[in-house]
Amino acid sequence: ELMAGTVAENIARFDPQAASETIIAAAKAAGVHELIVTLPNGYDTEIGEQGSVLSAGQQQRVALARALYDDPFLVVLDEPNSNLDAEGEEALGRAIAGVRTRGGIVVIVAHRPNALAAVDQVLVMRQGRMQAFGPREEVLGKVVRLAAGHPAPASSVEPARKVS
Repeated sequence: ELMAGTVAENIARFDPQAASETIIAAAKAAGVHELIVTLPNGYDTEIGEQGSVLSAGQQQRVALARALYDDPFLVVLDEPNSNLDAEGEEALGRAIAGVRTRGGIVVIVAHRPNALAAVDQVLVMRQGRMQAFGPREEVLGKVVRLAAGHPAPASSVEPARKVS
């Protein structure tokens, strides 16, 4: 969710010492720089608490830039593609790959499987309990087979286990 202020302030998490180069780098990493420069006042465009001049997808991309601001080691994204169009989804994938390329870690919480395209490992939870964990392809294959009513073949996917 964005807060009342400028686009730049939102990306910089309202850091009064934020350098414009760092803000622009985050926007570029999120694939939203080109959109921002088309706004009436670019990075100085005022937005309301609900991002009134921005669509839901545009708000989500600015929020992604905020998450990437100043190159954090750990980036946690909760439903990062819930309002994104195809272009936004591609930008999200590139952003995740960029974090991983620089040695960072991205944790994604998602209901939509297409949010998982750029991840290595998947943890599936149901009713607060782990159902499966392992390489993306194996876990998603298991989930699809279970949804279709077919048992999963023996694999390296770890079964759910009780943690004491």
